[in-house]
Amino acid sequence: MPSPHDSYVRVRGAREHNLRGVDVDIPRDVLAVFTGVSGSGKSSLAFGTIYAEAQRRYFESVAPYARRLIHQVGAPKVGEITGLPPAISLQQRRSAPGSRSSVGTVTNLSNSLRMLFSRAGDYPAGAARLDSDAFSPNTAVGACPECHGLGQVHRTTEELLVPDSSLSIREGAIAAWPGAWQGKNLRDVLDTLGYDVDRPWRELPAKEREWILFTDEQPVVTVHPVRDAGRIQRPYQGTYMSAQRYVLKTFSDTKSPTLRAKAERFLTSSPCPACGGRRLRPEALAVTFAGRTIAELAALPLAELAGTLHGSSETARVLTDDLKSRIAPVAELGLGYLSLDRATPTLSAGELQRLRLATQLRSGLFGVVYVLDEPSAGLHPADTEALLTVLDRLKAAGNSVFVVEHHLDVMRGADWLVDVGPRAGEHGGRVLHSGPVAALAAVEGSATARFLFDRSPAPVREVRAPRGELKVGPVTRHNLRGVTAEFPLGVLTAVTGVSGSGKSTLIGEVTEELPGVGRLVCVDQKPIGRTPRSNLATYTGLFDVVRKVFAATKEAQRRGYGVGRFSFNVAGGRCETCQGEGFVSVELLFLPSTYAPCPDCGGARYNPETLEVTYHGRNIAQVLDLTVEAAAEFFADPDTAVVTRSLTTLIDVGLGYLRLGQPATELSGGEAQRIKLASELQRVRRGHTLYVLDEPTTGLHPADVEVLMRQLHGLVDAGQTVVVVEHDMAVVAGADWVIDLGPGGGDAGGRIVATGPPGEVARTTGSATAPYLARTLPPGQ
Repeated sequence: MPSPHDSYVRVRGAREHNLRGVDVDIPRDVLAVFTGVSGSGKSSLAFGTIYAEAQRRYFESVAPYARRLIHQVGAPKVGEITGLPPAISLQQRRSAPGSRSSVGTVTNLSNSLRMLFSRAGDYPAGAARLDSDAFSPNTAVGACPECHGLGQVHRTTEELLVPDSSLSIREGAIAAWPGAWQGKNLRDVLDTLGYDVDRPWRELPAKEREWILFTDEQPVVTVHPVRDAGRIQRPYQGTYMSAQRYVLKTFSDTKSPTLRAKAERFLTSSPCPACGGRRLRPEALAVTFAGRTIAELAALPLAELAGTLHGSSETARVLTDDLKSRIAPVAELGLGYLSLDRATPTLSAGELQRLRLATQLRSGLFGVVYVLDEPSAGLHPADTEALLTVLDRLKAAGNSVFVVEHHLDVMRGADWLVDVGPRAGEHGGRVLHSGPVAALAAVEGSATARFLFDRSPAPVREVRAPRGELKVGPVTRHNLRGVTAEFPLGVLTAVTGVSGSGKSTLIGEVTEELPGVGRLVCVDQKPIGRTPRSNLATYTGLFDVVRKVFAATKEAQRRGYGVGRFSFNVAGGRCETCQGEGFVSVELLFLPSTYAPCPDCGGARYNPETLEVTYHGRNIAQVLDLTVEAAAEFFADPDTAVVTRSLTTLIDVGLGYLRLGQPATELSGGEAQRIKLASELQRVRRGHTLYVLDEPTTGLHPADVEVLMRQLHGLVDAGQTVVVVEHDMAVVAGADWVIDLGPGGGDAGGRIVATGPPGEVARTTGSATAPYLARTLPPGQ
């Protein structure tokens, strides 16, 4: 029995996901890095087992009522864990934060700034002192009443709503209206109201056009629809809604990203005329500190904001010192280019995690385990050293830092390395090494050891010659000021630069309208779905084919089961308790809601009758539980060649370890991006395609990067053009062309510092990328 003062976290019999009864000892009060190829089981060990058990123990200590709810969530599959302190998880959350969430709200810096203005601001003569809430655009007392604290007002115009005025209303002149029945209903209501729906829009009187598009009235009339042959349509009460009202309502209320994007096409947003886009009431904007309003200070980059904060009174000094000490760790993590009012949805997952990490540095906690999910994601090599310093500070404060990481420099800076493998999925799930970093060199079969200790330079690769160029710009957006870039066609281009230098902004300007693009495919890291209902099989179209295979079995035909019976998205074959999700949402009252396996189907998604139908000895739930690799063997028949092609493409981008039915909520941003890429790769390509990928190697082990890059180079060899935003110098070194932005982030960036083949960029003075690229390139390149 370990002593109560045991200095190790000892895990025994971990069986979460693909872990095979893992036993491992990890010392406390160290920086321990968990590594291994994607899908090897390192996250299952760090998050699914160690953090989940710490969370379960915390839940056990709360009120019995809450505990009853929490038990539905379940406990991790592990024999026992001893020596485990309380744990804090800093994951790269996939959920999209709200539009009111900002850098200031995530870091709590906004609270400190509001307190400064409330207590030490310069008020106009005779003005009453305001509470700190009055300086927040997210409260009723602070928000500008015109725009409700959003800073923008959305309006629409006749030109946007009716792009082709030669059409009649019946022909679809009002493009902003919905399709299908809802659009027909609005046309029928207008017809009943006496408006001519068959006359070209431009010939209608201006007064009628104005009413149809912009009225706030919502008249209700009895509609007698025109009968279609063979269909009985009875009269009904129809309500009219103007095009403007429909668009604004859809934009503000819909939960569908597709409908919201469609509505946005018919809107223009402009700064609120009442507050000038500053989001606050006039009385709050009348208060200044150091000659600036709170809105002006919130718009400054944090590094610049820290330099303007000087207190003249004792109160002001205390508050400004506190603010500056809170800004320091954010700037240290390379995020000094962000401003407090920067909206959270515009940040990358890596930036968001580092902001939360900086906030933890000020928490003063000690004796806890911090479990971090790839904190180096989206970090330029120049910023990785600062990250290691911050992790060391957390450790020095008396904490244990457990990091799931692929970055070789973070591994080298660790005190302890836990290498999981040897491969992904069912070929992984074993701890190959748990000990000091140097000792990994002797471990055979470790994919990590090959990259960590093999210092031999990469082979020299012939640079491809471009066959034309694509001109982008001049671009003036965010921190780019009149930047023009030329992307060579028919080659692989890497766009580099420190965080915030303007890389994503620049590639965001590449559109299909530009001459030379042809077909444009942008592969980002946004989730492929936001609920467990969306998964790998549904996104790639595999599920449609699998359902047809089951519906064609003799047993299904004997029972009269069609394709719909094998869908978990419609009633019939699915489990009705969880509506086919396999999970039920558990509301935890004082904590965020979470998902637990359905108590009736146990996560199978289907009812017992549907599960009685089998294909080659497996039911539909068991097929969805297969890994991509296992499914490729299972569907090896010539009859299912379509399935095999789709599965092979997923294996080619290194996703053989994922399960077909793996919920979208369990996928990392990098996995979601590679699923999208695989969906594209399996299509038959005609003509030239330009592929734009934003940090495709995020979340990838160096061994997986090799697999992915083989695919991207294959695309270029087939005549396509590939542009990647990238921080991995091994990828940049293998590119044909490099566009380096910088030299810094935010206002210190936004310029093209260097452009050319990798060898040329590596010799550029003043480039933050050059020294790291030079180290990676083979000698003489």
